[in-house]
Amino acid sequence: MQATWKPLLAEGIGTFTLIFIGAGAIITDAVTKGHVGVLGIALAHGLAIAVMVSAFGAISGGHFNPAVTCGFLAAGRVTGALAVRYILAQLLGAILAAEALRMSYPHAAAVAVHLGTPALRPGVHFWTGGFLEAIGTFFLVVVVFGTAVSPQAPRIGGLAIGLTIAMDVLAFGPLTGAAVNPARAFGPALVAGWWKAHLVYWIGPIIGGAVAGWVYSNAYLSEAT
Repeated sequence: MQATWKPLLAEGIGTFTLIFIGAGAIITDAVTKGHVGVLGIALAHGLAIAVMVSAFGAISGGHFNPAVTCGFLAAGRVTGALAVRYILAQLLGAILAAEALRMSYPHAAAVAVHLGTPALRPGVHFWTGGFLEAIGTFFLVVVVFGTAVSPQAPRIGGLAIGLTIAMDVLAFGPLTGAAVNPARAFGPALVAGWWKAHLVYWIGPIIGGAVAGWVYSNAYLSEAT
C-alpha cells in the first residue's frame, strides 16, 4: 500500500510549480513591462499544470487545486478526510511557492502585482467574477474527469488539463485572473497581504468544481463502471 505522505508530497510539489511558474510569469511580465503578455501567462499556467499532472497523476491524481479535490469529493472519489489532507498540502505548496517568489524577484515588481495574486479588473462585480471563476473551474473539472478519471478517457497525460487552464486564462484572465483554483489565489495573497475580493476565488471555483464532479460522475461514470 502506498505511503500516505507520497500523494500529499506530490500535491504540494504540483501546486508549488503552478504558483511559482504561473504567478512568476505575471511578475516577469511586470519586470519586462509587458513582454510576456496574456498569451505567455496563459501558457505558463497551462504548461505548469500539464507537466505536473503528467508527472504526478499516477501518484495523487494530479489535483493541485482544492476545487478539483472538491469535485472528486462530490463524485464520491475521495473521502472527506483525504480531501482535507489534499487541500492542506495544496495550500502549503502555494504558500511556499509565494515565499519563493518573494525571495526571487525584484521587490518593486513583485509588490506592484501583489506576487501575482489574482484580482478583479475595475468594473467587474464580485458576483460576476465569481460566476466566471465557477464556469472556468467547471470546464477544468469536466476535462479532468473526461481525460484522467473515466475508464474510456484518452491517455494524453496532462495536455488537455493544461490546455483548459490556458484557455481559461486567455478567455477571462484579464477580468479575474482566471485562478480557477483557491490555492492559486491563497498562497500569493497570504504572502503579499492582498485580500481584495479574495472570497471570489474560493466560492466560484469550489461551486464550479463540485458541480462538475457531481454531474460528470452521475451522467457518465455510473454507466462506465
